[in-house]
Amino acid sequence: MSTVPGDLALARARDAADPLRPFRERFCLPVAADGRPLTYLCGHSLGLAPRTARDYVDRELDDWARLGVVGHHAATRPWMTYADHAQAGLAQLAGAAPADVVAMNSLTTNLHLMLAAFYRPRGVRTRILLEAGAFSSDRHAVASQLAWHGLDPAAHLVELEPDPRSGVFDEAEVEAAIGREGDRLALVLWPGVQYRSGQAFDLGRLARAAHAVGALAGFDHAHAIGNLPLSVTADEADFAIWCSYKYLNAGPGAVGGCFVHPRHTRAEGARGLEGWWGHEAATRFRMEPRFVREPGAAGFALSNPPVLSTAPLLASLELFAAAGIGALRRKSVELTAFLEARVEQFAGRAVRVLTPPGPAQRGAQLSLQFAGGGEHARAVFGRLAGDGIVCDLREPDVMRIAPVPLYNGFEDVWHFTSRLDAALRAEG
Repeated sequence: MSTVPGDLALARARDAADPLRPFRERFCLPVAADGRPLTYLCGHSLGLAPRTARDYVDRELDDWARLGVVGHHAATRPWMTYADHAQAGLAQLAGAAPADVVAMNSLTTNLHLMLAAFYRPRGVRTRILLEAGAFSSDRHAVASQLAWHGLDPAAHLVELEPDPRSGVFDEAEVEAAIGREGDRLALVLWPGVQYRSGQAFDLGRLARAAHAVGALAGFDHAHAIGNLPLSVTADEADFAIWCSYKYLNAGPGAVGGCFVHPRHTRAEGARGLEGWWGHEAATRFRMEPRFVREPGAAGFALSNPPVLSTAPLLASLELFAAAGIGALRRKSVELTAFLEARVEQFAGRAVRVLTPPGPAQRGAQLSLQFAGGGEHARAVFGRLAGDGIVCDLREPDVMRIAPVPLYNGFEDVWHFTSRLDAALRAEG
């Protein structure tokens, strides 16, 4: 392999010429128990810690120790409005106005809140369309919401299967399925990036198809935000949800986020569950019984923001603002193409790239499917782990690899593919 254009010298040269390379030093890079550096390619599952995250959290702990309850008003970043500090950064990454996004709760909690607000079955319009093999939390939430309304998920949850040969979705087929459901369809819930295959979608196209039959469109951007440039407002999403511990690097279980299209928040009698923190800020502390919704997405919040969970998100958003999502995306396309080219040189029939080949149809993640099945995939995965490669395996036979442009480089890709080559040879 060293004689082909993807050799180590070229990888190092590309890293040396990378204008985003200095951002790597602004993250804590994992090491093995013996101190050896690991090759971390698992940002699609948990992003690495920004070095400043500890400073951001320590500042809040210091203010808590110093000020107690007064920190709600007098902390360095007053806790009363702490989530507001994330609005601008999240809005830029989501492709929305700041007022239309809010940092709150966790992914599945936000999905339940959005379903409570926007899934209102009436007459024959009861069905929710979801991709088959959706991330478990999405399917659990949707099925339980259907049951909450007294509906049988077996009859009212439409799970669209991918192409059986390629394992990915044809957007024309998704459109056609939406059209077939017609006035029986209440909601299309679709991912920005499908977690298992890594396939990305033209969500504006799918939202238009949903609206054309009178249904609403909601997007799960857990694997898309911070990975791809998004445009939730222009795509006409009715709502979108995301977590912030993957590409947004905010730490395990960190605060999630939500977008609500302004056509819903500006309407009279905007719907949704109500909580104290969704009440308008100007009169919130009058403690009056009548609920007055805060304008924008913030009106869907229920509780005061989890400060210690939000602090690392602010540290990460600062890095995104400095790097720029456009520059990150350009590097990501190059990294992923380099990864794909290296895999295809030696994998042959042993491994196929499940993720679609075009940059418009994928983000940072490539999913590799093993022809030898689950046992072979687990054996190769074990060898990679022993060689210091951090990625993950989705049963039965799909390995997910994500070179993240904020902290990964071409040499990381070279190391992974070289170890993969050796593991495939060893396992036969």
